[in-house]
Amino acid sequence: MSYVDQYIGESIAILQQMDRSQIEAIILKMVEIRSRGGRLFFLGVGGSAANCTHAVNDFRKLAGMEVYSPVDNVAELTARTNDEGWPTVFVEWLRGSRLNEKDGVFVLSVGGGNKEKNVSANIVHALEYAVQQKATILGIVGRDGGYTAQVADACLIVPTVNPATITPHSEGFQGVIWHLIVSDPRMIQMSNKWESLGAVAG
Repeated sequence: MSYVDQYIGESIAILQQMDRSQIEAIILKMVEIRSRGGRLFFLGVGGSAANCTHAVNDFRKLAGMEVYSPVDNVAELTARTNDEGWPTVFVEWLRGSRLNEKDGVFVLSVGGGNKEKNVSANIVHALEYAVQQKATILGIVGRDGGYTAQVADACLIVPTVNPATITPHSEGFQGVIWHLIVSDPRMIQMSNKWESLGAVAG
């Protein structure tokens, strides 16, 4: 079997094992946040941070939500890292944004954060604050879901089918799932450009 066949086969297996009830739960929570006028904050690091930026665009433009991510403000992120340390960059950003019970925090992460092992401590501290503020917590994460899965109101764990490809599949399926969510009829309010053009002639 070629690596291409192996990777595609793993992707098919992940889709087949995906907990669809959690995807449904995330959609319903997103609808609730929007209907009560809450804001949504995406948190992630590394490749997941890039996914946060993309997701912010999609949910603002297509779903009509007020959505932000601290990773989009590189000046503040690096200033806080330099002056206060990396572990608190997200929690202080949320504190400055006056996170409250109407809002939601959406984590995109490979491991979801681990308090005991001090992995992705910035996500853990942010979620502890989100719990205190009674904000809705959502996530798309890999491995066992980590701290995100422990405290989330709805969280999809991307199934592990090969320990050697946890990161690429976790980050890749973040994109697959948030695109599913934003294109759900209950979420989408504006059509994508190409879909709005109709069938291509010829």
